[in-house]
Amino acid sequence: MTTEATSRGPTGRVAADSPRIDAPADAVPLTERTLPDTVPLAQRTLPAILRRQAERSGASPCLEIAGARWRHADAALEAARIGAALKAAGIGRGDRVALMSGNRVETLAVFLGCGWIGAISVPINTASMGPQIAYFLADSGAKLLVVEAAFAARLQTADLSTSALETIWVIGDPGVAATPPPVATGPRVDPFPNRSTATVEAEPVAPGDTLAILYTSGTTGPAKGVLCPHAQYHAWGANSARILGVRGDDVLCTTLPLFHINALNTYAQAALTGARIVVLDRFSASGYWPAITACDATVIYLLGAMVPMLLAQPEGAAERAHRVRTGLGPGVPAAAAEAFERRSGVRLIEGYGSTESNFVIATSADSERRGIMGWLQPGFQARVVDADDAELPAGEAGELVLRADEPFAFASGYFHKAEQTVEAWRNLWFHTGDRVVREADGAFRFIDRIKDAIRRRGENIS
Repeated sequence: MTTEATSRGPTGRVAADSPRIDAPADAVPLTERTLPDTVPLAQRTLPAILRRQAERSGASPCLEIAGARWRHADAALEAARIGAALKAAGIGRGDRVALMSGNRVETLAVFLGCGWIGAISVPINTASMGPQIAYFLADSGAKLLVVEAAFAARLQTADLSTSALETIWVIGDPGVAATPPPVATGPRVDPFPNRSTATVEAEPVAPGDTLAILYTSGTTGPAKGVLCPHAQYHAWGANSARILGVRGDDVLCTTLPLFHINALNTYAQAALTGARIVVLDRFSASGYWPAITACDATVIYLLGAMVPMLLAQPEGAAERAHRVRTGLGPGVPAAAAEAFERRSGVRLIEGYGSTESNFVIATSADSERRGIMGWLQPGFQARVVDADDAELPAGEAGELVLRADEPFAFASGYFHKAEQTVEAWRNLWFHTGDRVVREADGAFRFIDRIKDAIRRRGENIS
């Protein structure tokens, strides 16, 4: 892959004559073994991450997605460019920008652009239909919706009358932008600003400022918007990179959707270490190993149900024709993990985290234990408690509660849901709703959800 820039815009590289965005003078390099608390708290923001990496690894490949390629310097420039377009559309600090798009470069550009100017991105699950979309827009108070043309028709069944939506940007087919708005007095519909060239300086965001609202479907009611601060995003990337041993020469490959913290976190790992991330359009069991080999991946990301799907495929040489050295596989059944390692040579790291928390529990690449979530990671605390929040002894099942040592390493609460926030964070611990056992050696083992739940593609369904 060449690294020189040849064109400008979200579907290519940023031009070589683009303005330079320098890292802060006191920037502290982050290596793959650095804990998040070694970076000053003030620098645990998305703009600081992008500026630092542009300075350290600017010419190195950063991202490959749907035919688009960025260097690490391009990421900061794309954030500054989309940030300028957002400001021109009337988006400012604290404003919410909803985003419903597949794994496209524009998806990531809007996420970064929002963080660059202090706005808040609101990714929407692309499986959502009209009524769900209407709920997310109304609940978040988003002023702008960025939607892929393939999903725009769903807005016709979304009641936008209670939303604060002013503008819709359409990614993809420019003809969609010419169609009438979803309602007679609805927001104006514009094409995505692909050719915008203006840039804007980053806003002085704080580590506790909200970067994104990520909706997580509970089991007892409407989805709750999790307030994810900048420093939590930094901690996700730093902790995951440390656990996986991510290095600057790694190629991280994910098929998971960019509306989920897993894939967004994978980008953070690349941005913090100088690695390259390849984001594939979607997961295909039959095409997985050829795709992994083609992109030269060294680190992969899977969810529990994906591994049995891969094992159901006929055994073949493609399962070994790669250079993957490790992978993240939370929720993979023990027998499936063993079979996966036997066939592919890749030992998956098990772990535990949620949108509200962080990557707090994990196994290690040299661990022989199966059937456990892993051990508590540095920077976090965990207890297993009874219904009154009293700590239980090892071997006794109870609810897993968590907290972080560092400021803003966890979510700040639920958007517009004070009662649910107080309930979830009662007694100064985040209550996960998961029943676990802490074993004698400190390992945590998952039992089940305390409340019944149905999961589809890694998401709880209310």
